[in-house]
Amino acid sequence: MTSTPPRAGATGTSATDLIIVGGGPAGCAAARMAASVGLCSVLVEPDAVCGTLHRVAVLNNVPGGHTSGPALADSLTTELRATASCRVELGRRVTHLRADDDQVTVVLDSGARLAAPHAVVATGVGPQQPRDVAWLTVPAEPRLPPLWTVDAADTEGRTLLVLGGDRPIGTFLRAHPRVATRLLVAYPASDDYKVEEISDDPRVTLLPVRHLTLSPTTGGAPVAQGVDRDGRRHTVTADAAFLSIGNTPTAPPGDLVRDASGYCPPDAQHPRVSIAGDLRSARYQRIAIAIGSGGEAALRAYYAARDLSA
Repeated sequence: MTSTPPRAGATGTSATDLIIVGGGPAGCAAARMAASVGLCSVLVEPDAVCGTLHRVAVLNNVPGGHTSGPALADSLTTELRATASCRVELGRRVTHLRADDDQVTVVLDSGARLAAPHAVVATGVGPQQPRDVAWLTVPAEPRLPPLWTVDAADTEGRTLLVLGGDRPIGTFLRAHPRVATRLLVAYPASDDYKVEEISDDPRVTLLPVRHLTLSPTTGGAPVAQGVDRDGRRHTVTADAAFLSIGNTPTAPPGDLVRDASGYCPPDAQHPRVSIAGDLRSARYQRIAIAIGSGGEAALRAYYAARDLSA
């Protein structure tokens, strides 16, 4: 993707007013808002713009009439391409971010350096693996696929063991309301609030556990030994097993303040750095909220550049 190079910065101090790290919904919203208030930006994205949205089959909480992730991704990508004051650096990863009193500098994996008075970091989250959580023990091989990769047609009449209660389960069920699939959802106490949206679906059996161990298989049906919240042991069998254990923050190395879980609380950051989207917290990972936070982060840079209170 190419666009017109940024003009002299609106602040008068830099050719780029704002660096945006991450090209998901929050990063795209930040670029659009920055352009609307006269800021020139550079957006850095290692993969594809809004690539994760293509895995979301159904949307039900996004204004604007978009009912699927791919449709929203196409819309945001088209808008970004039309934003002449944003230069997009695709296929580049930020390897370090430094926040100083007068500017923010990022180093790309190419060795190039970008500097601007302000930065928005919206790198989001990536899928956790069993080794990342204490409640789950899974053999190293074979590697379990995440639930969002399953072909719904292949699940007809089958029983799936889903490890974790993260929200892709609800997306799967809404996208395929007529698929006769039984989901055995084993989840820890930390996922209690997540499974509320799927608890009434008759295809779901909730298995609250303290710990679960998946036995090694050689192509046969997976077998798991679970310990429930009362300490009782149960054996669970299914036709296949998938992961839905949640996400882990993907913040770049450098001058970002992280909490114990690796998320970056917005209020704890350097004044020249704003955090947007899913990177802020595990509790508020919604596309509509990410878009709003991206626009808000760009406005913060605009107000700060003019020494105005928001």
